[in-house]
Amino acid sequence: MRITFLGTGTSMGVPAIGCTCETCQSEDARDKRLRSSVWLTWDGFHVVIDAGPDFRLQALTHRIPRVDVILLTHAHADHVFGLDDVRGFNFVQREAIPVLASEETLRRLCAMFGYMFQADPYDAASRPRLRAFSVEGPFYLHGLEVVPIPAVHGAVLSLGYRIGPIAYLTDFKTLLSVDKSCLSGLEVLILGVLRKRPHPTHLSVDEALDLLEWIRPRMTYFIHISHEMKHDVTSRELPSNVHLAWDGLVLDVDHEPWRCQGKS
Repeated sequence: MRITFLGTGTSMGVPAIGCTCETCQSEDARDKRLRSSVWLTWDGFHVVIDAGPDFRLQALTHRIPRVDVILLTHAHADHVFGLDDVRGFNFVQREAIPVLASEETLRRLCAMFGYMFQADPYDAASRPRLRAFSVEGPFYLHGLEVVPIPAVHGAVLSLGYRIGPIAYLTDFKTLLSVDKSCLSGLEVLILGVLRKRPHPTHLSVDEALDLLEWIRPRMTYFIHISHEMKHDVTSRELPSNVHLAWDGLVLDVDHEPWRCQGKS
């Protein structure tokens, strides 16, 4: 499995508009953060988790050839406002693309983007073709089991996803009644960590490190990073197996031990 970090920034991205802080003025490319999203591919299958306002640029920059499934964590703007750009993949693939999310997230999408889910033949070319599926429990994607991980993000339910050897958990403060076995044996945990200071709806660095003591993944990469964390400074303060991710980072993880034969 190949993991490509399309974006690692918080809702405003980094640099933030109008800000002159050290991080926003940094010349380090790792401090330039588009809105958080990842592209996963294994055995020719392509999955994108979240499609924020920067999705078009991310898809072009990394030359994503197709999208077989989109997984959504929740319906905040920085995670879904790029869904309209899925149209380009519809044209290339000549098919509707499945979008999987919680029932709450799908309701919010229908309210925000009603035109995307209408069966109007006259505007078919001007809207993305999406097939919405509600995530209500574990399911399989191209031979790997996907386990949804529910979490609290303010007043919103946010879903994380365990996919074989990796897990993606962003935008949350508290996990909801998760069996530890759902997150055991992880090779890579991708974790949303906003900043060092406490925040009411996001993890701080100290809270994240406490959580890692419980989960104990082999490697952890922080995403959804604000401009309050400069890459080189913060990286020196973290344990050796915990890192700030950066836009364009690519990881390869062996998914074969987690393959479920006969499942798709």
